[in-house]
Amino acid sequence: MPRSLSERTIATVKATAPALALHGLAVTREMYANMFRNPAIRDLFNQSHHGDNGSQPQALAGAILAYAQNIDNLEALTGAVERIAQKHVGLQILPEHYPYVADALLAAIRTVLGDAATDEIMDAWGEAYWFLADVLIEREQTIYKEIAGATGGWNGWRDFVVADIIRESNIINSFVLRPADGGPVVRQKPGQYLTLWLSIPGQPPLKRNYTVSAASDGASYRITVKREPRGLASRWLHDRVKVGDSLKVGAPAGDFYLQPGDSPVVLLSGGVGLTPMVAMLESLAAEGARRQVLFAHGAFDSSAQAMAAHVRELAARLPDGKAVFFHEAPSPASTPGGDFDEEGVISGDWLKRQTPVAEADYYICGPRPMLRDIIAALVAAGVPAGRIHYEFFGPADEALAA
Repeated sequence: MPRSLSERTIATVKATAPALALHGLAVTREMYANMFRNPAIRDLFNQSHHGDNGSQPQALAGAILAYAQNIDNLEALTGAVERIAQKHVGLQILPEHYPYVADALLAAIRTVLGDAATDEIMDAWGEAYWFLADVLIEREQTIYKEIAGATGGWNGWRDFVVADIIRESNIINSFVLRPADGGPVVRQKPGQYLTLWLSIPGQPPLKRNYTVSAASDGASYRITVKREPRGLASRWLHDRVKVGDSLKVGAPAGDFYLQPGDSPVVLLSGGVGLTPMVAMLESLAAEGARRQVLFAHGAFDSSAQAMAAHVRELAARLPDGKAVFFHEAPSPASTPGGDFDEEGVISGDWLKRQTPVAEADYYICGPRPMLRDIIAALVAAGVPAGRIHYEFFGPADEALAA
């Protein structure tokens, strides 16, 4: 285990929390600018989450502030540490990368805070950084070893072949991936994601996370991707990738997955956020789960709706399974009870009426406004935080996580 922090460091870092609340975003933007001067470090990150409108600097600013505020109560950060470690494993972050982050972060603090960044503050943040880095490195090394030691497991990037492409809707395709070496693949937990290293001509390497949208079979993975009009990676996958093409893939990772047990399960999603929910539903159906299962999904209309027939068939195989589809703006040709079940969006009131609030576990994935509304409604209904599980599109929104 890493050494403990000194009392002086704890007090000094905690005292900097108000300054970080004011200047944290400036610090993280400066930090990333420092790091990305090195192309090898820049290419480790998903660049779509950076820049003036990027969400990663904001998410990291929130995480650093939370660390400063809770440095005397680090148990409060256990969930955040696990989430970060899983993301790092997906991106293949290694111990040798941490000194670059340390140099960039400490230089950014000194630049942004100026004369307020005394030697005492810089020494304290240096100690605090390496304490947290040691925690993350230890956890990440454990995850790497577990993955490499599992049947079909690997570390680093493995070549996969696109075995099939399935058109799920006007804007969503599924890609079935099989390892080029013909060997088995590590069995993912339903809800986990793969990281793809994409080499697009004329672009630096791209890293993208895509949830595995099928139950584990030990032989292949299926990812389901929405074509985003401005999404460089998604447009390339939809428009350029063909059956037989090769892709570099990292092993499954992620801390959002179906928990074992016998409590009722409510799977809630919006848009392409249905991908982890389909994996969970397939897993429940494959094991013949006796649990009460409700799958509720929201799409704009039938043209954007993916995998509905598959989901209904899976739900029908469960002894106590049900699927409900919401369309925000049903097309005139759509029929209630056929193409969709409910008009509008999934609401807190609907969940209180239709789900066993007192005992269910809720799994949620979709756009941030949907997550905020549903999580707030569940909390207001008295659902404990431990029974509300959610996944983000992109970097973790620390305001939502709080």
